[in-house]
Amino acid sequence: MKLNSMQPATGSTHNSKRIGRGQGSGKGGTSTKGHKGQKSRSGYSQKIGFEGGQMPLQRRLPKFGFNNVNRKEFRGINLDTIQNLIDTKDIKGDITKEVLMENGLVTKNDLVKIMGRGELKSSVSISADKFTKSAEELISKAGGKAITL
Repeated sequence: MKLNSMQPATGSTHNSKRIGRGQGSGKGGTSTKGHKGQKSRSGYSQKIGFEGGQMPLQRRLPKFGFNNVNRKEFRGINLDTIQNLIDTKDIKGDITKEVLMENGLVTKNDLVKIMGRGELKSSVSISADKFTKSAEELISKAGGKAITL
């Protein structure tokens, strides 16, 4: 290896011409940025959504609706899903949030609501944040308990 045969690693260089390195380079002077103006200056960065002083699209469009910051989002789980897990022997004994987390039905911060689709054949004790009326009736009919946390 000699100094005159050294080359940068393949893929490490991107531009064939180094801009802004004098008139002899062919890309000197204004460095391909034109003359004057905001875009020719160093440090220029355009704000997202900026339209040259025209009212931006996100401000021209009408706003509507309402987002309640105090809304509580519940993860709904139906009784037929719970019965299916009992049938496949994934759940044994009482059903708590931890058991539902182990089976991938909820995450740590979810609020759980048990809903009444399907039917429950097993008499189990279910602990959750909320129950629908139909779910509570079906659980008690099967001989189980609905415990609200």
